[in-house]
Amino acid sequence: MNLFRKRKSKESFISIASRNALFVCEFVRYPFTVGSVCPSSARLARMMAKQVPLNGSGLIVELGAGTGAVTSALLKHGISVERLLIIEQSQTFVNCLCRLHPTIKVICGDATNLGNILPKGTKIDAIISSLPLRSLPSAKVSCITDQWRELLPSNGILVQFTYNLWKPASWQNSEFDEKRRQYIWRNIPPACITTHAKR
Repeated sequence: MNLFRKRKSKESFISIASRNALFVCEFVRYPFTVGSVCPSSARLARMMAKQVPLNGSGLIVELGAGTGAVTSALLKHGISVERLLIIEQSQTFVNCLCRLHPTIKVICGDATNLGNILPKGTKIDAIISSLPLRSLPSAKVSCITDQWRELLPSNGILVQFTYNLWKPASWQNSEFDEKRRQYIWRNIPPACITTHAKR
């Protein structure tokens, strides 16, 4: 039994190590779209997932899932597979996500095209974003956040994290009410999670 547990633990470690290596490789190739040399910590992912209400029947759309840290946290939080939709630009990350979570719908696509990716009339309860908005061109950020405003219903939840701990994001305005701000110091680098409700 102990040998089995050790083997299982080692296999889990190798899996995590290989995902970390994959993340570093993608960062080297696309530093501005990946945004960080390290994937989100388990603590950061868990705290992001906790901001998503469990009640509701609409989709939970995850943007920029990377190697799946927040995806796994959302599932552990209690979000059903049927309600979760992942949009990820990197085909490498999409392949990784499909291997880790074969029952979840994962779409290889750009968040700037979110309105066209989603079927018309799709109900969304929350958007949870790990997109590196601070490192993207301002025109691209405007395109993404304009779609958030259009697609989220009144009281829809938006969760975003950033490594810029102090300066408010340029996209935050009167259409989103900031409900909560959390600092995750045990992350590399430290991060800030903001939770918003659409007016």
